[in-house]
Amino acid sequence: MPDALREARDLVPTVLGALVRRYGHFDAAEDAVQEALIAAAGQWPERGVPENPRGWLIKVAARRLTDALRSEEARRRREERVVELAPRDAFTAPPPGAERQPREDDTLSLLFLCCHPRLSPSAQLALTLRAVGGLTTAEIARACLVPEATMAQRISRAKRKVRGVGFARPDDWPARLPAVLHTLYLIFNEGYTATSGPRLQRRELAGEAIRLTRTAQRLLPDDTEVAGLLALMLLTDARRDARTGPDGDLVPMDEQDRARWDKAAIDEGVALITGALRRGRPGPYQLRAAIAAVHDEAPSAGATDWTEILGLYDILVRMVPGPVERLNRAVAVAMVDGPRAGLAAVDALDGSDLGHRTDAVRGHLLERAGEYGAARAAYEAAAARTLSVPERRYLRGRAARLVGE
Repeated sequence: MPDALREARDLVPTVLGALVRRYGHFDAAEDAVQEALIAAAGQWPERGVPENPRGWLIKVAARRLTDALRSEEARRRREERVVELAPRDAFTAPPPGAERQPREDDTLSLLFLCCHPRLSPSAQLALTLRAVGGLTTAEIARACLVPEATMAQRISRAKRKVRGVGFARPDDWPARLPAVLHTLYLIFNEGYTATSGPRLQRRELAGEAIRLTRTAQRLLPDDTEVAGLLALMLLTDARRDARTGPDGDLVPMDEQDRARWDKAAIDEGVALITGALRRGRPGPYQLRAAIAAVHDEAPSAGATDWTEILGLYDILVRMVPGPVERLNRAVAVAMVDGPRAGLAAVDALDGSDLGHRTDAVRGHLLERAGEYGAARAAYEAAAARTLSVPERRYLRGRAARLVGE
C-alpha cells in the first residue's frame, strides 16, 4: 500500500470516532468509513493527498453515511427507536462557549463504545481491535488464538449488537475499563511484535496504544492499573530501536545494545509504576510493568535480577494463571534454577496452544541444556508456525547455528 493510503488507513479510528460521536450508528458509520477509504484509494494516487486527509475522509464518509441514513429502511428504524433514545447532544455536544472535545478523545470514546456491556468480553476485544486498532480479521484471530472464521462471526455479531448505540457517558467508563485496558494491551502487543508480515514491529499500532492509554490515564488519574499499563507500554517500547539490526532481523533482549534503549521512556515508566505500587495492592498490569522495570534498569543482561523477576511472576500467575504468563514464568525459572527446571515448567503447560512461542522457548532452553539436536528441531518447528518474517528468519538462524553441534 502506498504511503498515502497507509496514512488513510491509520486515520480510520479518529475518522470513525468523529462520525460515531456526531451521528451514532456505529455499524453504518464503519461502512461509510470503509467506502471513504475506497474513494481515497481511487482518487489520491491521481489527484494527490488532500491538505487535510482526516477532514477529507470525514467529509466523504459523512456524505456516504447521511445518504444511507436517508433510506426508507433507516428512517423506519429511527422512528421506532426515537422514543427510546436520549438526545445525543446530552453528552456529545459541548456547552455554549466550550471548546470542542479533542479528537483523541473521540477515539478513546469509540474504544469505550466497543466495550459496551451488552457484548461479551471476547466480542468487546474483537470489535475494538477491528475498529480502533485497525487490525484485519486474520490478525485479530491470531492475536486471540482463534480460527479466522470464528473471529469473523464474532465481529459481525458484535457490530449487530451495538447497532444504533452512541458513546458511553463518563459515569459508565469504570465498569468497562477492564475490557478497555485488555484491548489496549493487545493492540500494543500486536504493534510491538506483529503476528505476521515482513516487519517485526508495527510502530503506528504501538504508538496509538500508548497515546490512548495516556488519554485514559489523564481522564482516570487515580486508577493504578491504568498507570500500570501505561508504565508497561513505555518500559517495553523503550527497547524498540534495539530490537532489530540494520537488516531488520530480530535481536533478542540479552544481545541488544542497551545504549539504544530510550532512557526518557524508562524513567517515565519507572516513575509511573513506582507511584502506582505505593498506592495499594498491585494488579496484573502493575506486576507486568514491575517485571519490565527490572529488565530495563539492569545495566547488562548478566546483571538482571532474575530472582526478583521470578518472584513477581509467582504473584502474577496466581492472579492470571494463563498460558502466556506461565510460559514467561518458565523462562524466569530457567534463569534462576537452570534450563532443566525451565523445561519442566514448559511441559507443565498441559498442551496449551501458544502457536510458535512454546516451541521457541523450548528450543532456547534445550540449547542452554546442551541438547542441540532437540533444540534445532524445536526452533525449526517454531519457524514453521510463525507468520512473522523476521521471527522466522531469526528462528531458522538459531537452528542453522546448531548444525553439527
